[in-house]
Amino acid sequence: MSRGWAIVTLLVSSASVLPAQTTSEASLGIAASAVLPGNPRSPALVAAASAILPGAGQAMMRQKRSIVYLALEAAGVAYYVTQRREGDRERDRYRNLARTVARAQLSPDGPPGSWDYYERMEKYVSSGEYDLLAGGNVEPETNWETFNGALWLLARETYWRDANVTPPVESSEYRAALDFYISRAVKPEFRWSWSSSPEAFQQYRLAIASSNSAFKNAEQIVGVVLANHFLSAIDAYASLKLRIRRNGDGATALVASWPL
Repeated sequence: MSRGWAIVTLLVSSASVLPAQTTSEASLGIAASAVLPGNPRSPALVAAASAILPGAGQAMMRQKRSIVYLALEAAGVAYYVTQRREGDRERDRYRNLARTVARAQLSPDGPPGSWDYYERMEKYVSSGEYDLLAGGNVEPETNWETFNGALWLLARETYWRDANVTPPVESSEYRAALDFYISRAVKPEFRWSWSSSPEAFQQYRLAIASSNSAFKNAEQIVGVVLANHFLSAIDAYASLKLRIRRNGDGATALVASWPL
């Protein structure tokens, strides 16, 4: 987020000078520069213009800092588009690796998974079996190093008095653990295994990390872009409502005016 805060810092520093025309005055005691002549008469108009396009209101008042707001807007939008494209590209890459490597021998024609599904593939080398015995009741995977095996262990620890002692199959505690497993376990059409290709597994993990990072960067820059709109609008409004004057003793003061 360091880039985003750098943009905000630049924006605030560029907007720190707020000249304007006024009618009735109240000294607030902060320094600024002299007002430019020929400003528009409607603060709401310049504020609305800057809210829509940062720097537009400042441009209407012929203020040079309009360039800063416009530049920040362009940089923010360009960064957002770049990060979104990077996120999409890396997402396509890790999904392709999942399909052509991890799922190739187990579920090559299976449907694409959800975001959580691909996150699970990053944490476990194998999904494990869904049902160890064909026919009858589901017999969960017991290898805790697989995703399904770890899930069944969690179910036993959650619902059984002793995770290593199997209660009667017809008991409520066994049924609760099994229901927990069935509702969350990886089904046969989604099975995967990276066991035969550890290099591809490493590439997958790097791709998913890159994709997540790029999408996160895109989300963060949206906040900076919105802040640019907000500060530009406030700056434009204040520039028509405030002006600077010098008191008789030479002190610099910020003067505000409101319609009577």
